[in-house]
Amino acid sequence: MNIFWHGQTCFTLNFQQGKQVVSALFNPIDANSGLKPVRKEPDILLLSKSNGKKDKSFLIDGPGEYEIKDVIINGFYSFKDGKIDQNTVYLLEEEGLKICHLGLLKQKELGKEQLDKLSDVDILLLPIGGKESIEAKEAAEIVSEIEPQVTIPMYYQIPKLKEKLNKLEDFLKVLGVKSLEPLKKFSVKKKDLLNQDPKIVVLEP
Repeated sequence: MNIFWHGQTCFTLNFQQGKQVVSALFNPIDANSGLKPVRKEPDILLLSKSNGKKDKSFLIDGPGEYEIKDVIINGFYSFKDGKIDQNTVYLLEEEGLKICHLGLLKQKELGKEQLDKLSDVDILLLPIGGKESIEAKEAAEIVSEIEPQVTIPMYYQIPKLKEKLNKLEDFLKVLGVKSLEPLKKFSVKKKDLLNQDPKIVVLEP
């Protein structure tokens, strides 16, 4: 599997299925964000918040259980101040990997039912920038609750982004990490994560 980050909460995941590649796109970049939108049409489009629009891709924009092109997807709402927040957390399973995209999570800690669903997560896509999501310290606590093998930060300040968010360094400092070399993409197989210590992976948009 290959993971690409485009900024904010937008990711492309490419799953290898024999000679075919199935692509899943999370939360396309808004043209007014200052960032470059993703032009390529994905096989599966996932929105953490529904925008009411339809798309040529197979669109998932809310909670439920789905199976599209052999990719198993489970979506469920997160909470804010004890009430349901219209933010869908997605768990994808393919290539023997479990990938969780938290969307713009505002919960400071997860509940038991949520943690049960997210047990054995291999890769966590985690917002850290504050404003519409949790901040660095809260994000670090979420990592300790879920205990993924790989954590990929998202939704933080990057060049050209008009929205003002907290910096990546704020999150790394909480974790006691000085700096990490950004990758253009993260390529991984299940066997790569066996007997490996948990790590943070930083992607460049």
